[in-house]
Amino acid sequence: SEHLQQTGIPSGSQNKASVPDSGPEMAEPQVAVAPVVTSKLSVKAPEFYPSGYNQNFNQNFAESSFEDRYDGYLTLADYVQDFLNHLTEQPGCFETEIEQFAETLNGWVTADEALQELVELIYQQATSVPNFSYMGARLCNYLSHHLTISPQSGNFRQLLLQRCRTEYENRDEATKGDETTRKQFHAFVLFLAELYLNLEIKGTKGQVTRAEILQEGLRELLNALFSNPVDSNLTCAVKLLKLTGSVLEDAWKEKGKNDMEEMVQRIENVVLDANCSRDVKHMLLKLVELRSSNWGRVHGTSPHTEATPENDPNYFMNEPTFYTSDGVPFTAADPDYQEKYQELLEREDLFPDYEENGTDLSGPGD
Repeated sequence: SEHLQQTGIPSGSQNKASVPDSGPEMAEPQVAVAPVVTSKLSVKAPEFYPSGYNQNFNQNFAESSFEDRYDGYLTLADYVQDFLNHLTEQPGCFETEIEQFAETLNGWVTADEALQELVELIYQQATSVPNFSYMGARLCNYLSHHLTISPQSGNFRQLLLQRCRTEYENRDEATKGDETTRKQFHAFVLFLAELYLNLEIKGTKGQVTRAEILQEGLRELLNALFSNPVDSNLTCAVKLLKLTGSVLEDAWKEKGKNDMEEMVQRIENVVLDANCSRDVKHMLLKLVELRSSNWGRVHGTSPHTEATPENDPNYFMNEPTFYTSDGVPFTAADPDYQEKYQELLEREDLFPDYEENGTDLSGPGD
């Protein structure tokens, strides 16, 4: 190989330059490879990587030894952000790489400051990247059970909930803010909804429950959104209830509460009184209709009856979620679906937001 490098012959040409069989008739082909020696390719040229290939990430995650997994990363932030970006682009890698990621963090995150930094990095990714709220919630659930550090300031889950509380306490001001402020707040609301569905709390007897504090928090967030009934706030409330409505109602009913009835009444009042757009009012009415059918959980439907939007309230629940060029999610249930869908086709940038098992994330979350 040293000889190949000195002569400048690419390694891929090694077979062409192999020694021929003996005999005068084979002498001429040996001369035919001579021009390759004059190749202008330099052995010092940088290694080629295809477009979109993250060299730094793959170098660090390709190694099997624990120490080499974060070798080359100067800071924890670089390492974590690289993994979050990788997971955003390839969500299917979650199952195969999350254990290794957590193990590496356990060797790196050994101080309170590092744990705080880790929480902030994941929070920012989950509330700034439209596609990442669900994956971020799954990631938070896994780390809450597998990170070994538990300082006096709070473990991973406690610090995460404290970070969410900062945004939660600003809910009234955020819903009245400008468009940018509301957009950031809505991203937080949907991330909190995903946390409620995915964050598992293990009891002393081994039982697994959802975080009750998030259940109460989502109710107050809905109240804040309905108290300031502009289109974007109402659209966020619809998305939140489509995602968690069935689970919230079941939890409230178990406690003998009629919170969902109160929510429906607020929605009906908004439809009657609020100065919101016609499309948003239509979305709200469709949501009330969905809830009246037990959130689409229809039982005993005749197998011989073809499902249609008119006879099956669950018709749209298994449809994929798409995203506009601005990162705004929409489904076939949205009033302007055809227009947005056509725009996606023209952009040739169609990406349904499915779980690995094909479950539609726009469903009721049960």
